[in-house]
Amino acid sequence: MSDEARSYLSTALDLMEDNALRRDDVEWDDIRRAAFTEAGNAHRPVDTYQAIKVALSKLGDGHSGFIDPKRAKELQGDEQIRNPVEGRALAGRMGYLSLPGVQGSEKVYQQYVREGRNAVAKANRPNACGWVIDLRRNRGGNMWPMLAVVGPILGDGDVGAFVDADGKRTVWSIEKGSPRLDGDSTGWGTSPPVGGGSAPAAVLTSRSTASSGEAVTVAFRGRPNTRSFGEDTTGVPTGNAQHRLSDGAILNLTEVKDADRTGRAYDSPIPPDQPVVDNLGRGGSKDPVLDAATQWLSEQPGCS
Repeated sequence: MSDEARSYLSTALDLMEDNALRRDDVEWDDIRRAAFTEAGNAHRPVDTYQAIKVALSKLGDGHSGFIDPKRAKELQGDEQIRNPVEGRALAGRMGYLSLPGVQGSEKVYQQYVREGRNAVAKANRPNACGWVIDLRRNRGGNMWPMLAVVGPILGDGDVGAFVDADGKRTVWSIEKGSPRLDGDSTGWGTSPPVGGGSAPAAVLTSRSTASSGEAVTVAFRGRPNTRSFGEDTTGVPTGNAQHRLSDGAILNLTEVKDADRTGRAYDSPIPPDQPVVDNLGRGGSKDPVLDAATQWLSEQPGCS
């Protein structure tokens, strides 16, 4: 193996061993041995890519990944990867918000938050007695624009946290409708609370609810007058950090797990409070998950 390839592979493995969420659950001598065996007589960084992917798979977090330089450059240039945010008023003065995942440029995030807050305002006419937050098609991306949209519904205060391998917590909070990380603004302007930030909320999840979609799910866990409906989430309620390697490739490493406001941490599928089989996308014309959610909301104070 060339010195260049050896150094490249060693750097990637060092980053994993120092930062991975499950770094204490694996045998690093075994992982390194397997990685160098896989790389064989590699001469260039590209010759070690498969070895890095094999090492990442052994971490067991189901969320870490490797992005080659070409794809990393494409992602950097992507202007938009998202579906529209939808808000509407339901019968019985309930508000409905469908919150998709979002990934892209700063311009995309600004547009998403603007569109999302407009959708909340639309669904809040006249003054919603309760809310349906539909995360069934949210496959993740950047969680902060999502929290900037639902912040006014969540209400002010601590709503969750990241927890690293050492147990260190970094708190997510909402202040005047805007998300913060350990008290520092994540870059979104304030937005007045709706329903005083305490209106009942029904959260809808499915097997497609993943990553940052699961983070939003977690932000509603432990909130008073809140209940979740649908199916277990995908099972990656964890946070990734991107480490750029010397040739422009990205090591997308899972380094934290999500915890709710009560302190409970999650790193596997999140079950709903009320399991309901989701028909959407499976040929069903009815929506039993939404029906169950609106039935529950209709029984809550203010909506009954």
